[in-house]
Amino acid sequence: MMDPDQDPPEAICGGPEVGALAHLYRAEVYRSTIWRQRLDMTTNWAVVSTGIAFSVSFANEQASPLPIVLVGLLSAMFLILEARRYRYFYVWKFRARMIEITNYVPILRGKGAQIPLDKGTALSDDYLRPRHRISTMRAIGRRLRRNYGWLFAIQGAAYYAKIGMHPTDASTWGEFLYRAHIGPIPGWLALSSGIVFHFSWMVFAFYTWRLEKADKRITADYLDPELASGVAEDGA
Repeated sequence: MMDPDQDPPEAICGGPEVGALAHLYRAEVYRSTIWRQRLDMTTNWAVVSTGIAFSVSFANEQASPLPIVLVGLLSAMFLILEARRYRYFYVWKFRARMIEITNYVPILRGKGAQIPLDKGTALSDDYLRPRHRISTMRAIGRRLRRNYGWLFAIQGAAYYAKIGMHPTDASTWGEFLYRAHIGPIPGWLALSSGIVFHFSWMVFAFYTWRLEKADKRITADYLDPELASGVAEDGA
């Protein structure tokens, strides 16, 4: 029997512990897979809604461009919803990746199935005090840059095509503004609002990208191969 006052062993290498770790890893991968599917589901909603709006707006020459405007607002709502799901996905993804780096990498390198003693490192702390690994702002910015930025760009191009080229090209600026009007909203106001809407998302995407580049925490870029190698050697 080990004296409880003595220092704990440097590593755990028993079969039960390794087996428990394997089951834990499978659980974290399963969780991340489920939330990954939920992310794809939200993106599919936005894409399908955009396709329906295009079909309605380009159905005939009297059709209003309003569906394209509304689907842009709807896509913004989907973006916020997907960012919330992404924050949960990132929790499970972080845990699975940290288990790979700190435990499975040494095994694959021939160092044996040893679990380094975890004295308050990123992985054990995350189980002890669960928290989101990414802020809502950065999650929105990341999904915007990877998915929704392209979707907003396509919607903007379709809106321009509707008021400027469908069914024929607008010959004058006045005609262009007339086609842009939506009910009681004049064309110049509708166009100005669209420009502000898209420009705001562009600024937001760039700002959150700068935030990510400025984040130098050890777990900020845990997928980086060089950092992963260093973490694995330290047993973090």
